[in-house]
Amino acid sequence: MYFSIQLLPHAISEMIAQIGCTRQVTLADRYGLMAAIFYLDHLSEDERFSIDRLLRSICRGRIQIVDEISALLH
Repeated sequence: MYFSIQLLPHAISEMIAQIGCTRQVTLADRYGLMAAIFYLDHLSEDERFSIDRLLRSICRGRIQIVDEISALLH
């Protein structure tokens, strides 16, 4: 079985902006990042750099990982 993963245009930049505002990575964000990793060959250099920065921020404790589906539900 073959699955095709397609990211919406500007999905990464919008997700990174939302995470920057809330300082939280939600469950929906994690699924979006997982999809982006599968689509890695098609991401721009800026998008890959943004994902790398996000992961470093998580490792340094600047951004929290939460079990909520969306930050918009608050």
